[in-house]
Amino acid sequence: MSARIRWVVRPGDGQRLADVLVHAGCDALAVREGRVFVGRRRARSIHDAVRPGDEVFVAGPAEAARPATLLVVEDGLVAADKPAGIVTIPDQGGAACSLIASVALAIGAPPSTLHATSRLDRAVSGVVIFARTELAATCLRAARERGAYSRRYVAIAAAAPAETRGEWASPIGRADDPRHRAANGRDAVPALSRYAVVGRAGGWALMALEPVTGRTHQLRVHASHARAPLLGDRVYGGPSRVTLPTGRVLSFDRIALHAARVRAPREDGSVLEVRAPVPSELRDLWREAGGDDAAWDAALGDLTATRA
Repeated sequence: MSARIRWVVRPGDGQRLADVLVHAGCDALAVREGRVFVGRRRARSIHDAVRPGDEVFVAGPAEAARPATLLVVEDGLVAADKPAGIVTIPDQGGAACSLIASVALAIGAPPSTLHATSRLDRAVSGVVIFARTELAATCLRAARERGAYSRRYVAIAAAAPAETRGEWASPIGRADDPRHRAANGRDAVPALSRYAVVGRAGGWALMALEPVTGRTHQLRVHASHARAPLLGDRVYGGPSRVTLPTGRVLSFDRIALHAARVRAPREDGSVLEVRAPVPSELRDLWREAGGDDAAWDAALGDLTATRA
């Protein structure tokens, strides 16, 4: 099966998911791969009960996980460099194409033993840390609550914000499309991001970003609200293609946002710092616009001392 299938259970289709899959012409393998949903709930077994009127959704198979690029492997933690184009944890495309499955494959552990301490959107790259023990997971949750879990992102925006550096503090809530978020949206909650412009080229801005809170799509929403949408971020107003002064047209198949550094405490109280190199496609993009490569190094410096 290569296409998505939606099936509304009818009287006579059977009382188990397995019966419905037969009527829909689907393989039970889709359940084991995590691609089958009954309503909003991911199916756990072909023996799950169904009733007339239930909607069964089967997503198409995705590419299998490739071994992850591991950055750090310790007793309680493992850090990986997530490429743009894959999800951190399973979505409707199934478990096999997620970063967590790729990391589990690389270290020879069941995915159920890994707990993502942060999540990057599919089109974003960079450091993701997984806790391998309950103690490590508890330690990292506590660290985030007290502000001891820090993340530094680098991004290319289509325009620079009004101020060279500062904070974005607009609350973030749900947009009209429930999959997306909006500054001052529905049921908004406090959100805080720090930013600094570290370089300019061709009307673009290279920025260093730090989320203080951890709201869904926070940096993307805040940048857009500051009239500095990120390249490739079509959801929040970023361009998907641009024409350079040379006449060359560039298209983006990812968001120009990368989690370059994460600092987090270990179980013994020491601090772990993990860095992921800026992907070549982002460096090349910045260079194409006439940007200075040294700006990438400045993006990892002190935000309060950064100069554009």
